[in-house]
Amino acid sequence: MKRRYAMGSFLAGAAAARAGDEMSGPALLLAGYAVGGSATEASALLAGITVSAAVGGPLLGALLDRSPRPGRLLARALALYGTGLVLILLSLGRLPLQLTVLIAVFTGLLGPALSGGWTAQLPRVVPRERMPRANALDAMTFSLASLVGPALAGVLAHLLGAPAAVVASAVLIACALPAAWTLPTDGDGDRRRGRDKAPPTAPTPLTADLAAGIRAIIRTRPLARATLASVVSCMGLGMLITCTPLLGERAFGSAAEGTLLLTCTAVSALAANAVLARRPRTIAPDTIIWSSTLLLAAALVLSATGHPVLVVVAALTTGVAEGPQLAALLAIRHRESPERLRSQVFTTGASLKITGFALGAAVAGPLATHSLPTALLTAAGVQLVAGLSFHAFALGRGSRAFPPRS
Repeated sequence: MKRRYAMGSFLAGAAAARAGDEMSGPALLLAGYAVGGSATEASALLAGITVSAAVGGPLLGALLDRSPRPGRLLARALALYGTGLVLILLSLGRLPLQLTVLIAVFTGLLGPALSGGWTAQLPRVVPRERMPRANALDAMTFSLASLVGPALAGVLAHLLGAPAAVVASAVLIACALPAAWTLPTDGDGDRRRGRDKAPPTAPTPLTADLAAGIRAIIRTRPLARATLASVVSCMGLGMLITCTPLLGERAFGSAAEGTLLLTCTAVSALAANAVLARRPRTIAPDTIIWSSTLLLAAALVLSATGHPVLVVVAALTTGVAEGPQLAALLAIRHRESPERLRSQVFTTGASLKITGFALGAAVAGPLATHSLPTALLTAAGVQLVAGLSFHAFALGRGSRAFPPRS
């Protein structure tokens, strides 16, 4: 009963925090435009809070790995992130834009806490034999957040105004604080896995831990190839998201219809991971990573046709590929990460994916303006490169689902 409650608390906290995070981006865009009256100001806020996550991820992960009570550190990071959102809102129109963007940059440093930092704590909550199913359920919270967050931001902004949407995103993140604060400690996790607590070791410099985390990603072949493939694939997804308004306009006559395509993708991703949670060991995570890139490439080719029916099919196919790809990536990180570096591997990986997404979005803008089919077909090519990059590494230790219990 205790384990079931712990997993329920973990998932509830993750869903609330991630929904708040997904809600914060659209809410800040709307608030920046409503208060500042400028699309440039709105996009600067979103860029500030997104780009800095690439820097904050490794450092936050290293601090979580070094902490004897990572749950409490995670809770503090969530509290500061939510506070940062409120400070951004309060500074809009009252402080110079440069200072408001600076607040957004510092807030964004804590962004990986809501994704990789949270997921890295999953082995503290469930025993190893239950990890495959728990991992798929955790991945579902990402899809659920991407479905609920933007929609809730739009509804609140329409009914109560954009500032209310920003406040609501901070409140959702705050709702996750109890679940984070009460996460099991190192000793609890060792007892849960049937091991005695490891004796304390001499502390190492933070810079050494940061370097060790990077080496763990680069030198562990299954982890390196999954990380590289997912980052390149995320670049292709960034291109697709950027093309969505134009795709909606071309296929359905309205750019606003493009948001419905994202809803289709989120729903199918959620459904695919629900199936995966019921049969988590059917397909090896490594196989899912490279095969999902082929499915994404096919979906992008279908999108390039501009035919309404094929575009909807493409959106659904994208979710079927994207959802399990994330679950597989998380499974590989759990499987391959050294225990003392697990949080850093997760937050660094999240930072790299954010960077890949931003690069893809930046490239797609000019391409889509020139030719939408060219941009979508280029994104399909990027997905093929992601699949090829996975196979560029030697097979290493193979594609087991999880290592045997020691």
